[in-house]
Amino acid sequence: MADRLTYKEERTWGWFERFSLNEPVTVKILNIKDGHFTSLQRHENREEFWHILSGNLSIIINDTVWNAVAGDQFTVPVGAKHQLKAVGSDAKVLEISRGNFDENDITRYPNN
Repeated sequence: MADRLTYKEERTWGWFERFSLNEPVTVKILNIKDGHFTSLQRHENREEFWHILSGNLSIIINDTVWNAVAGDQFTVPVGAKHQLKAVGSDAKVLEISRGNFDENDITRYPNN
């Protein structure tokens, strides 16, 4: 299921989670409208880490489907087919891409 890949450190005031440290990354916030979805796709040169910020999503990574909520985390390995679909409300996803980022590094597949 979801990977817990962040580093968490407790402090007197609460805690923080670190998603990356001293590495080149591309960071996005994906805003997906209720009932809408990204294409079913894959990338040859990067992996993606998703941290669900809000909403409910149906997530596909390769042949596995998950129902995701705020706080869930997922890693999409290089070459894995993946898709995000907002279900029941708009959704926001923090996406951190590691590797050689290029918006043209994408293979899209037909949705079933």
